[in-house]
Amino acid sequence: MSVARFRTAVSAPRRVVDLPAVRPTVDATIAALRPEDPVHCIRPTALAATARDFVAAFPGDVLYAVKCNPDPAVLRALWDGGVRHFDCASPAEIALVRTMFADAAIHFMHPIKARGAIREAWGRHGVRDFVLDSADELAKILAETGASADLGLIVRLALPKGEAVLDLSGKFGAEAADAVALLRAARPHAARLGIAFHVGSQCLEPLAWRRAMAVARETIQQAGVAIDIVDVGGGFPVAYPGVEIPELGAIVAEIEDGFDRLALPNARLWAEPGRALVASGGSVVVQVQARRGDALYINDGVYGSLADAGTLAFRYPVRCIRPVGNAPSDALRGFSFFGPTCDSADAMRGPFWLPADIAEGDWIEIGQLGAYGACLRTGFNGFDRARIVEVADDAPDGRCFALAA
Repeated sequence: MSVARFRTAVSAPRRVVDLPAVRPTVDATIAALRPEDPVHCIRPTALAATARDFVAAFPGDVLYAVKCNPDPAVLRALWDGGVRHFDCASPAEIALVRTMFADAAIHFMHPIKARGAIREAWGRHGVRDFVLDSADELAKILAETGASADLGLIVRLALPKGEAVLDLSGKFGAEAADAVALLRAARPHAARLGIAFHVGSQCLEPLAWRRAMAVARETIQQAGVAIDIVDVGGGFPVAYPGVEIPELGAIVAEIEDGFDRLALPNARLWAEPGRALVASGGSVVVQVQARRGDALYINDGVYGSLADAGTLAFRYPVRCIRPVGNAPSDALRGFSFFGPTCDSADAMRGPFWLPADIAEGDWIEIGQLGAYGACLRTGFNGFDRARIVEVADDAPDGRCFALAA
């Protein structure tokens, strides 16, 4: 049986000797632990396979967005799948990646950074690439790095409001005219000068990248300076139940076409996938604590790993686990969930399709939670305990989560 550990926000990597020789299945884990706390299940084999596919499909450097899931087991699996670049947003993320992978390429991609964070990234961890979206941030970076000749400076470009599930316009990014000025101001100080954008998280429209590339092209032409990096950000979508997504190839085709139109033969293309790399590589197993009609009261919720099921009404694939006793009913019924806290807003309306006879004491595996699951847990109301275990199961299909026998 594997060692189930308790999670922290940004965990230190475990020694290899702590890893089980043979990973168990999810069902075997639940049968052995009979847990009353949520259990996060990480599938390293699936994560590595997804990473290999993405790295092979994308014609440039793949920067994993560490914020999406910073668990050391996840990072190790992505490394095994060929990911060598990491998009970090804090000193804690940078330190974790550098501790695990001495040769990793780490990029500080938060547009607004504390001065101490810049100094630590630069001096202690050897980070050389920094994103910015204002003249003040450029001045800050130059001051804290001594305006070194080895700087990579990437200007974050604002985009118009888009149609992604999570629109990211408004908080970060320089408007086109300001971006032009920033590119010109940064060029004399940059060993590598780049332009970056983000079309929004869970973007379902390949043409969004074409439009963004057009904005970038116009900005670069107006700036009139040499560009070394074009960073197309993240937003690559995942197939949740009831959601049809475009093929990765269709998105990449739009990116490649837009990149060709930039006519920058010496520039490098970057992407910052997060959700698309890790969503299918993780799940959480919760326990039913009570049933009232079509509502199930479970031991995790919107203040834990199910924030997106509440705020964004994401529907995740689910299955019942009943390791002892009768098999679940073949008849399915749509249920809503309530989380464990005393807040009535701790609710997830679903519907989540489960056996009609599901009852208190049963467990539910909720899939596609490798992204923004464990890392969003809070300590609200004292419900902050959760276990993490690495499992051998294949990643379940996000659109067809079979019931356990």
